[in-house]
Amino acid sequence: MFTNLIIFLSDILDNTLSVIKTMTLTDYIEIFILTWFMYILIRFVRETQAEQLLKGIFFIFIVLMLLQQLDFKVLGLLSETIINMGIIAIIVMFQPELRRVLEKMGRVKLVKTIAFNLENQPYNTSHRISGAIDQITQACEKLSRTATGALIVMERDTKLGEQISTGTILNALPSEELFRNIFHPNTPLHDGAVIVREGLILAAGCFLPKPQKEELISKDLGSRHRAAIGMSEVSDAIVIIVSEETGIISIAENGALRRGYDYQKLHGYLTQTIMPSAQDKPRREKRKKPYKSKVKEDDA
Repeated sequence: MFTNLIIFLSDILDNTLSVIKTMTLTDYIEIFILTWFMYILIRFVRETQAEQLLKGIFFIFIVLMLLQQLDFKVLGLLSETIINMGIIAIIVMFQPELRRVLEKMGRVKLVKTIAFNLENQPYNTSHRISGAIDQITQACEKLSRTATGALIVMERDTKLGEQISTGTILNALPSEELFRNIFHPNTPLHDGAVIVREGLILAAGCFLPKPQKEELISKDLGSRHRAAIGMSEVSDAIVIIVSEETGIISIAENGALRRGYDYQKLHGYLTQTIMPSAQDKPRREKRKKPYKSKVKEDDA
């Protein structure tokens, strides 16, 4: 048994040295790409439950390989079966994480540039987006004073057609009065979310997805805050919440909730994250291409 293990390790060393001697430039490039991919994967799962699961899977994989090399026939056959089934199990277990990875890949600058050449959407000027930010900020400030609950989703690169289909299509220019009317208590649309796309109120009364780890969210947060976190987990949208109990203005982004925004802080953050950057704006206007906003992190 131990002789087989020694032979196995010796074969690995000999094969490794043999491969190194015959490697070409293409092989080194391929190794670099695979290393980069593994680095991105480790960064993605770091400090998450997926990290612990991957550690467990890696440990089981090593143990099963050793059992197979030690010439345990039954355990070797069992390990081969488990490894084959494990691939499917990993896809099922990490379905939400895999979905977010693919969505993030779709937000890469090169992919978005290709998408611009395939799409034929009307160009939305920065003036309309700036006006929408002004009206949203003013509305949130007044809704906060009266502790009127509100839920506003600012769509970015990830399209929210699934959520839009659950609401009422408005396709209206945003205004402070319209927001206050929508979220006024006992009106038909006040319980749902308003979705804003490229400076327009596209729909109201929309239902948002539940958070993936709802049991970990503080019980002090109501349904609006939970829906906002859930929406920010599955998209790159910025979700603004006005608390019905306290009037506090909060923002959910990338699955995280930040609270305590006032007029200036909210306006500055939306301008930084939603408005086209000054560097890209002239080039986009000249070519008459639709613009996708560049995301910048906020230290708020």
